Amino acid sequence: MIRKKLSKKELALGIIIAILVIFTLTFYIWHQMESIRIGYEIGELEEKVSALREGVNKLETKKATLLALDRVEKTAKKDLKLAEPKEKQIIYKDFNPLP
Repeated sequence: MIRKKLSKKELALGIIIAILVIFTLTFYIWHQMESIRIGYEIGELEEKVSALREGVNKLETKKATLLALDRVEKTAKKDLKLAEPKEKQIIYKDFNPLP
């Protein structure tokens, strides 16, 4: 079997094509890995956002409970020893709107 010798141009062209193929495959694999990594990161961030929204809802519920008028009145009477104002403590003023 006789092999034909490759010229320098053919050898250089082959090397360049091999380098381009390797570069293209490397870039493609890197791109796919980055897409997967970003997908995982997005999933984790969405879970965090969901947990934070749930926490906000719980805090809003607690706030509404703490600011309920019945509770505030009970706290004022029991803990602060406040009482309803007596009739003589209330001052009424006439309100005359401007003509």
